[in-house]
Amino acid sequence: MMLRDKVIVVAGVGAGLGRSIALAAAREGADVVLAARTAERLDEVAKEIDGLGRRALAVPTDLADAAAQERLAEAARNSFGRIDGLVYNALAMPPIKGLGAVPLEALSASFDGNVVSALRLTRLFTPLLEESKGSVVMVNSMVVRFSQLGMGPYKLTKAALLAMAQSLATEFGPRGIRVNSVAPGHIWGDSLKWYFGYLAHKRGVEVEDIYTETAAGIDLRRLPEPDEIADAVVFLASPLARAITGQCLDVNCGEYHH
Repeated sequence: MMLRDKVIVVAGVGAGLGRSIALAAAREGADVVLAARTAERLDEVAKEIDGLGRRALAVPTDLADAAAQERLAEAARNSFGRIDGLVYNALAMPPIKGLGAVPLEALSASFDGNVVSALRLTRLFTPLLEESKGSVVMVNSMVVRFSQLGMGPYKLTKAALLAMAQSLATEFGPRGIRVNSVAPGHIWGDSLKWYFGYLAHKRGVEVEDIYTETAAGIDLRRLPEPDEIADAVVFLASPLARAITGQCLDVNCGEYHH
């Protein structure tokens, strides 16, 4: 029970990793504030958390909207009176294009969603996190570890998110707030399963063949699953990581070393 009686905000509760993070926090004893645009999905995850014996507050939120973020912070404060951890898992995916070709408007929108929105929400929760000596965990990506054609815009925004988390760790450390990042590799969830199915159909092979081919160059010869990424997030949010701040924990089964 690494998070017994803590209150954790999970911003960006999708059907994959966000849900896994929220449920992992609840299994470790936390009450959870759930934020995302889709109310129905939040309600489903809230019911699962209730089934684990913990409280859940579902707050439909467009995380790119400043006023919506303010309502989220107010709702969390009014419902629980404290916040011990903030997990930022929202993603605004830019076009897969070269930096020389990507529309600057699209790049700006992605930067706002991945970086500016994360900073704004962190600032809104900073007073409560200072009271609890809490922590922030930013969900990043292994894209910061390599360069690949077409992935420049995505790497640019995620590299900025990583730099921001490190700088916040330095700024907030004297106030007792830790700030860390988790960089997943390929996540063997619904989205990747769909994509591997698409590739398998296109190439006339089985999904298992695509998986084996992808995993062949990974140390553990497999891809991490959402729950395994979530466990790393929970660890960094917990007192077990009380001396860890400004770090980025790669969770990729050994695909990249850092």
